[in-house]
Amino acid sequence: MSNTERTWDGPSAPERLSLLRQAKSIAIVGASDKPSRASYFVATYLQSSTRYKVYFVNPVVKEILGQPTYASLADLPESPDIVDVFRKHDDLPGVMDEAVAAGAKTLWLQLGSWHEDVARDAEAAGLNVVMDRCVKIEHARFHGGLHLAGFDTGVISSKRQVLA
Repeated sequence: MSNTERTWDGPSAPERLSLLRQAKSIAIVGASDKPSRASYFVATYLQSSTRYKVYFVNPVVKEILGQPTYASLADLPESPDIVDVFRKHDDLPGVMDEAVAAGAKTLWLQLGSWHEDVARDAEAAGLNVVMDRCVKIEHARFHGGLHLAGFDTGVISSKRQVLA
């Protein structure tokens, strides 16, 4: 099987909505304190626009958005409902093992992350798995907030917008 062939079927839109509705906490693994990083953007959205308790996991950075970071999922004060992963492909099996050990309910791999072995192993361990989807985009989509987050300009055109 080639790396681009996808055989695993993830949860449907209603199932993803249910996962987001049931969750009370999200741990962002690979969280960054750099505003240019996707994990930072997701973190600011989750903190400002949701009811989730958000934890940041990064063994190098001490604080992100005024909150302390944790070196690993094992260091969190509670088991996270969702582990939102911003790590490279080769790190995903280790993150999955940490998520299982930490008692997480859902392993959520961000846009561009797809690892079928990790998905199968996580499901076998009792976790829900979402791959190649952004928690922020999914939450905003289900709650009518995409236009508020800068994804929908309200302009439908094939021409590039001219800024004066």
